[in-house]
Amino acid sequence: MLEITPTFSFDERELQFEYVRASGPGGQNVNKVSTAVQMRFDIANSPSLASDLKGRLVQLAGKRVNADGVLLIEAKRFRTQEQNREDAMARLVELIRRSLIKPKND
Repeated sequence: MLEITPTFSFDERELQFEYVRASGPGGQNVNKVSTAVQMRFDIANSPSLASDLKGRLVQLAGKRVNADGVLLIEAKRFRTQEQNREDAMARLVELIRRSLIKPKND
């Protein structure tokens, strides 16, 4: 389970990971080792999220969500798959935390 807040978490099995080669400088392993991570989260079909939360999440994520409601987060800051995977999940958690805040009605 991926904990978003102490009272809200969801199953990590809803996330799909693909490992790709990172572009840019990287020493001897550049273009040989797939360390960059592309993480996909199907917001539209997630059983863990309420519909109002889905709407706010799609709005916050912007262009990172495709027409099918799938969020794509790419992480390639680090040199290892595990670090990039953790980075992608941390960015998703932060997005969901921000979307949990209901807008104030003026």
